[in-house]
Amino acid sequence: MTDIINKQRKINISELPHEVPDFSSTYEPKESIIKRWIINWILSSISKKSIKENDILPSKSEISDYLGVSVGTVQNAIRYVEDEGFLKSKQKLGTMISNISNPIKDSIRATSKREKAVFAIKKVILQKGYKIGKPIASTRKMSEYIGISQNTTRLAYEYLCSTGILESLQTRGKDSNWYLKSIPVLNANEIKNFDHMNADTIVVKLIDDLKSYLADNCKIGDKIPSHDNLSKYFNVSIKTIHDSLQQLNKEGIVISRRGKYGTILAQDPMNPAFEPLKENSIFAHAQDAAFYSYQKIESQLIKYINDNFSSGDKLPSMSQLSKMFDVSTNTIRKALISLEQDGIVTFSRGRFGGTFLIEKPNNIDIQKFQWLSINPEYI
Repeated sequence: MTDIINKQRKINISELPHEVPDFSSTYEPKESIIKRWIINWILSSISKKSIKENDILPSKSEISDYLGVSVGTVQNAIRYVEDEGFLKSKQKLGTMISNISNPIKDSIRATSKREKAVFAIKKVILQKGYKIGKPIASTRKMSEYIGISQNTTRLAYEYLCSTGILESLQTRGKDSNWYLKSIPVLNANEIKNFDHMNADTIVVKLIDDLKSYLADNCKIGDKIPSHDNLSKYFNVSIKTIHDSLQQLNKEGIVISRRGKYGTILAQDPMNPAFEPLKENSIFAHAQDAAFYSYQKIESQLIKYINDNFSSGDKLPSMSQLSKMFDVSTNTIRKALISLEQDGIVTFSRGRFGGTFLIEKPNNIDIQKFQWLSINPEYI
């Protein structure tokens, strides 16, 4: 591994094109614009021999600062470029220039979350009988239906636009309106390949090793090592550890709790009960509790906005709202993003930027929500 790293050169941020994309002149998704910008630069630089295969891109945060967009936007754009075969990502190394002369070789990889979402969305379109030219479900509703995050669902929608299956009509401050342009086809070969790739991910490979490790090093009821420590032990990313533990959580082998309580070993990983053990804590799983908090704060924000602001007003900062509602800034961010997608608020970057009210939302009776971070199984 050390020899490979020594042979690689990290590309300096100054080597990227000095002329950056103008995002204000179009409603096209930023990810698509950045994808073209990166691919054009790679092709030009390869022809000039100023970069070569295995050169490492600047970090996503460096590129995000350079372009003035979020790290998430850059990450999504890089995924698109990887799909085209121009880049490849290696854990612990970074994102590298691919083998341009044989991009297919380097683009073969485990199925991404976005690809799973694409497959699921195609099935929904066929099952629900959507008609060409008619709108389909918003990314928010589709996300809830297929059980995949809204961000990944949106990426899948944009990919389906690029393949001519969907069409996007985007308006400022609101989520796109998505229309069916052509009927997708799921042939037997595609289904077979999807299932095969699903079983070949690094997460699936890690789960068995993780079970053996927990069986040898932890007793039932013990708090298991942190994601960071497990990441270093298995030499994989923290995200891979997170995804693997989520699967063990579903199997009832571990129980994830919020904050300092951590993740607890619930039963023997090598000989689990036929039925997952009943949750022995009054507190809900971390993922469920986070969902309740985000939904609860969204409804409270709607009432707060209605009572205190008019169209065009700038809202308090996320940190101010975080203190006001006594939740994390991440929970506030998720609630505001949801309101943006409903066309209630819009975000503006820069010195005079912030979150602005587009139009007052319909009031919601908060009393109808009974959100509690209590585990229903315990009750």
